[in-house]
Parts: sequence; C-alpha cells; structure tokens
Amino acid sequence: MTNQRELERRSSAITLSDMEIFIFPELMMALLLANLMSPRLWLWRDDPWFAGMARLKPYRRITRLKQFIMDHYAFNLDLDTWGLTTKDREKERFHEFIDDATLARSNALFGYEGDKYYFDIDIRTHFGLDKYTTDTIPYWKTETIEAMDAFRHKEGYSTGAGECVSLAALYAAALFVVARIPLRDIFLMATPLHSQNYVDVDDGILTNNRRLLTKKMWFNGTALSAQGRRALENEQVTVVAHETGFVHAIYPEATIAPDAYARLGAKLRSFLTTPLTDEILGNYLRHRRELQKCFQLRQPIRGVDHYLPLETAFQYEEGCSFLATDSTRPNLLAEIEMEEFVPTRIQSRIVLNDLEAFVRQEKLDLMKESDQRRLKEQFACDCMNAEWAIESLIRFCHVEPRLPDPAGRHFIPQGEPLGLTAEMTRDDVIARLDSIRGGNSVVDLAFYAYRDLNRTEAAPFVKAALERSPVSIAGARGLTDEAVVDRVRCLESTSIYDDPGRLAQPDEVWNYGRGDGAEKALLLANILHERHSGVSLAVDISPEQATLRLGSGTFAFASSKGLRPQTWTA
Repeated sequence: MTNQRELERRSSAITLSDMEIFIFPELMMALLLANLMSPRLWLWRDDPWFAGMARLKPYRRITRLKQFIMDHYAFNLDLDTWGLTTKDREKERFHEFIDDATLARSNALFGYEGDKYYFDIDIRTHFGLDKYTTDTIPYWKTETIEAMDAFRHKEGYSTGAGECVSLAALYAAALFVVARIPLRDIFLMATPLHSQNYVDVDDGILTNNRRLLTKKMWFNGTALSAQGRRALENEQVTVVAHETGFVHAIYPEATIAPDAYARLGAKLRSFLTTPLTDEILGNYLRHRRELQKCFQLRQPIRGVDHYLPLETAFQYEEGCSFLATDSTRPNLLAEIEMEEFVPTRIQSRIVLNDLEAFVRQEKLDLMKESDQRRLKEQFACDCMNAEWAIESLIRFCHVEPRLPDPAGRHFIPQGEPLGLTAEMTRDDVIARLDSIRGGNSVVDLAFYAYRDLNRTEAAPFVKAALERSPVSIAGARGLTDEAVVDRVRCLESTSIYDDPGRLAQPDEVWNYGRGDGAEKALLLANILHERHSGVSLAVDISPEQATLRLGSGTFAFASSKGLRPQTWTA
C-alpha cells in the first residue's frame, strides 16, 4: 500500500504542474524519460527532415532538430489551458514538504519577483493574474509529447504547443533520441520563472523555449539573445536535473553526481564569459539601445570622413545579412543612403571607431579595476553615465550563474544508473528502464508520467484526475447532468495516447475534444463527482469497456485501451 506522501509524489508525476516539479524536482527527469519511451518521439527519426543525420556533426544535428521543433510547436503559457487553483490550497497540499517562507523566496507564484532589474512590473500583472483575487494562481501543467502534439486539436492552434518546462523536456529527450546526444551531456535547469537546458557540445548550447543559443549568440546583442539571457542573468537556478540525479536550491540533499555537477558549473561559467573585443563592444551597444544615441560611426566617403548615428546603422541591420559590429560593416554602410551621413563630427557623441581601436590595442581585462578605469575614461561624455555603462558592460561580458551551492550539501546516489545509450532502440530503452525501476525511484516515477495504467497502480492517476482537473468542471457549468453526459459521449472516440494502457487526464480530454471510453468515463466522473460529492463513485474497467457508477446511475463506454480489470473509486 502506497503511503500518503508517496501517493502525493506519484500523482504529481501525472499532472506535472510547475508547482509539483518545484516540490518534487525528480519529476523533471521523470518527464524526460516518459518522452524517451514515447513512440511519437521515435517516429521523428523516420521524418525526411532528419535524413542523413548520422553524417552531420553534433552541432548541425542539433540545429536541424531546432528547426523541426520551431516548425511543429508553439510556446503556450495562457491561464485557461489547465485552469486555476489557489495559494491556500497548494500550501495545504504541500505543507509537509515546504514552509511558507521558503516558498515565498523561491517560487514566482507565491511572492518571488526576481531581480528588479528584470521584474520591474508587478508579477501578477506579468502573468495576467491581476484580474483574479490575489489567492488565485494557475496550474500551468507540464505536457508530455502527446499532450503537446494534441494542441493542434484545440481552437486557435495549428501546431503542437507547450510551456517552457514541456519544451525543455521535449528538447532533452529529442536531443538523445534524434540528435544522438548522450544523456550525460544534457542538463535541465529551472529558475523560478523559466526552464532551459545546457547541452555540453562544442562551446555549449542553451535551449530556450523553441530556440537555441550558442555562446556566440549569447553575446551578439540581438533582441532574441536578450530574451534568452534574462533567466540566467537575473534569477537563481532552482533545480538542475541530470541523468545522475538532481540538486535543488532549497533541499540540503542532492542526488546528482558531484563530478557531473562540477562539470556543468565550469562549462556554464565559461559559456557566460567572454573577453572584451571590439566586436563584443559593438554587440553590447546593440544590446543597450539607450546608449546608441551617444555613439557615431566614422566612414570615409570619396576621401572625406563622414559620420553616422550608431542607432541608424543598427536600424539598417534589420533584414540585412551584414552587421555593424563585425568585418561586414563596410558592406552594411554601403547599403545605407548617402543622406543618412553628415560631413562633420556629431557633437556629444563618441566615435565608435576610435573606441574600438583602443579596445583592440589595449586588450583590456574587465575584471581588473585599473582597466575598468581606463575604459571609463574612453566612455566619458555628457551623453551618458560612464560608470553605469562600464558596470553594465561587465555584466554583459560576464554572468555568474546562480546555481545551487554544492557546499554543505549531502550528495546521495540516485540509485541504479540509467545506462541508456544512443545506440539503443525504443524497445531497449523501455526494457532497461523497466528492469531498474525498483532500484531507481526517478525511473519508477517516469512510468507514472508515461501514464501507462498497465504498468502502474491506478490510485495516483485517479487522485490527480479528480482533484486537479478544473477546466472540464468549469467548462461544463451551465449544462445539466444529462447534457454533460451527451457532451462527453459525443467527443471523438480517439485517445491522444496511441499505446494501449496509456490514458489522458480529464482536462486533456475536454481541451482536445477526444478520448477513449476509459478516458471519457473518468472525465464524466470528474464533472459529476464535483457536483455530487457525497454520492458514491466507481469506475469499473475491463479491456473493452469502462463503466461509471455514480449513485444509482450507470454510464458505459466502449474502450480499446486493453486495460487490465480494475475498479477506480473516489
């Protein structure tokens, strides 16, 4: 018999809300492993887009994968998809696992507002929660690949979709299955407001929702890179998950292998640091648009020096393959209309060409105070605060990642090593995971995240379904019981999960308008149980049928899931 704490953890592996993953960080890897077992992901290998992948170097394989994800998935973080809960409800649910003060310091939905440099707006407004009471928070459930794919059945979507944790877990699994990147080189990282992966390939790669950032891109100063920099620049990393285990900012115990964690720290710090060069200086000014008005470019035209406002040069970069900050500058300037230049130096503006020459010749170290002072003299002008500009430049060139501190932590081995290699087939992966689930609790949780009720007990699945499916309940309001039954029966009789034994939760069935009979029976049970909470409820399951018994009412649905005979009760 599963104890209540373990039941809570296993049921969390079913719903996978951001809050649940925060409380149970092992769920990040459990979701990745669930996706590794999915037939949907392994079908990607047969897609013509990935033809010839074996001949490509790792980076090219990863960029090919990136474009596939860009084409097939959208980022989704609305409040309506998975519904709402309340702070008090979640605090009561998890009070045995975390105290209120720690929660408020670490979780965005319970008071955390991050660095004011980034979060200069009220956090509830940022999330669109300002129209609700202050106790209201979203569920924001993380989706498996099947639930992500099923968004195309939802109104307003033409492709799959998912939130940041879903996309990070999908990326990590696809990196292994499709791009053949070893799991040891993939690290999942969560901050209070974002999730992304660090991939130890070449100089490093960060996944950021659907996109990728290389080290060069991290420092190129574009708007897309600025967006990708936000989390690591301004937030504490709450969780790091790896094939060897996890480390969490608020838990003293960690299961990640210390050598793997040390490797991540060293590689990530290298990724986030670059020496100051003339090109990096230009990229910084692209990044800091408010400083561009203080600079100008000098360009000889027919033997006479002319000057161009720097912001004009950056404007011309848009839609052009040339840049103002590298060797293609002459090509860019040749594209700019003559009337944009002036024949005399613009007052109160620094000539970027001269500052670049100074940086090239002096080879400054921004970590040295003496070099900072020398550079500050070059930045001196009436147009800007030179001290602030230099401090900002240092932050641009060097970000110290706020990873959970390994000092003082008690590292405990996670259990049986995963032992997964890129040469394995899907059947090999499932067989390996099934063989070690008794010796690795994360692997065991992966089978709950995988939603296979022929491989797991039903109680966590039913608990999650009847306690955390608010969307179908809200959507059915205004309908009589009879109308609800008719509505459920009329849903398309197709599950979003292709495999026998695997089931969708009630709100997935409702959102996507489709479900197997067993899923329909549980959806109907969720809605009617909320309306008639004092009435006895049971769902009798057989390989070919699911029958809901609610009080004196009986509702039968044909099922093709091949579930072993069982009865679900609430």
